[in-house]
Amino acid sequence: MSAPGSQAPILPSMIVPPVVFHARHAMGRKVRGVALVAHDGFSARYDLDRIAGTFSRPSHKLAGLSYVGRVLVLDTAKGGVASAWMLHEMHSRGMSPLAIVFNSVNPILAQGAALGDLPMLAGFDVDITAAIPHGAEVEVDPETRAITVLARSAPR
Repeated sequence: MSAPGSQAPILPSMIVPPVVFHARHAMGRKVRGVALVAHDGFSARYDLDRIAGTFSRPSHKLAGLSYVGRVLVLDTAKGGVASAWMLHEMHSRGMSPLAIVFNSVNPILAQGAALGDLPMLAGFDVDITAAIPHGAEVEVDPETRAITVLARSAPR
């Protein structure tokens, strides 16, 4: 996304909340929380320690961080059918993200989000991982297919 009359991209540091981004695909309930943002993929099978609730793949940009109760804002969904039942299992133990937001998603992970009762947005006109600041307070509203940056960083 560029500023009007400019070719320069809009950077997260330029965002003055509230800012709304609309997705082409959405499901689930409205939630509000802190965004964990990275231009990296997401696989429940290979990227997560589902018992500890953290990103465990050492090369993942969110390695070591807890995803529990957070809004994950990532580039793309990876993986196959295992992610669907893993998201459901994580939700059943209260160890799931609050919502998942992607630039692009595959049908298997969309099914997993539905099975795991996770709100999900995907498909934006901007690189959502570049537009939303890491640690921002956001609201995910699947009914309006929107994610709103409410504050650049979550209240402490």
